[in-house]
Amino acid sequence: MSRETILSERDGFVLTLTFNRPRQKNAFNGVMWGELGDCLREAREDPEVRCVVLTGSEGAFSAGQDLGEMSGEANAGVNPFAPFMEELCAFDKPLFAGVTGVGVGIGLTILLHCDFVYIARGARLRAPFVQLGVVPEAASSYLLALVVGQRNAAEILYTADWIGAEQAVEMGLATRLCEPGELLPAIQGKAQQVAVNGPASLRHTKRLLLETRREEVAAAYAREDAAFRVRIGSPENAEAIKAFFEKRKPDFTGLSQD
Repeated sequence: MSRETILSERDGFVLTLTFNRPRQKNAFNGVMWGELGDCLREAREDPEVRCVVLTGSEGAFSAGQDLGEMSGEANAGVNPFAPFMEELCAFDKPLFAGVTGVGVGIGLTILLHCDFVYIARGARLRAPFVQLGVVPEAASSYLLALVVGQRNAAEILYTADWIGAEQAVEMGLATRLCEPGELLPAIQGKAQQVAVNGPASLRHTKRLLLETRREEVAAAYAREDAAFRVRIGSPENAEAIKAFFEKRKPDFTGLSQD
């Protein structure tokens, strides 16, 4: 099935899903949230798919949420992120990511749900939530500390600083560092290696791993969603989005801490 924002290609038992909004550095809009969620559901239901690889087109993984749509979706009462998250958390087959260029927002937090993350030399990751006047997403308020430790998670979330590829591997955010031209063949090759194992055993093993954190992930996401609904459209968020389009740093001077 042809889609607007996601390219799909299957090689044997491995399905590669490519984020495809290159002019926006593969930032997610409402269509893309829906299409990626649909792709994950279809892959989960397809007996010919045993592993899924996520990557981005034209040298970028994902620049995160399309800020041009963020406030509009909130004002319209639309939450395309929620059904996507349901599919991501329910995905019970090995999930791989190949990261090039930038991984911002969901471009970082989605990696916490992946079993293997290969990152290209020169790539950078960032969790920009406090600079956008919002809060962490995708259960990252729980999963990030689980993956990199509490203090590293605090630094990543409180500062919104960039994380280089080498640092991402050292922290455990990524599994392996690759040269840019070798990244996609390497991550697809690892997926092919995994896919030849017993399909039922693979799926049951993934389910066991998911079950160890299922309740905690659901609870973290629920807390984040409640906080996000308060923060979206807040004075901080409005200033952050205005500053983004004016190409300046946001000024939060004088705003309340509540």
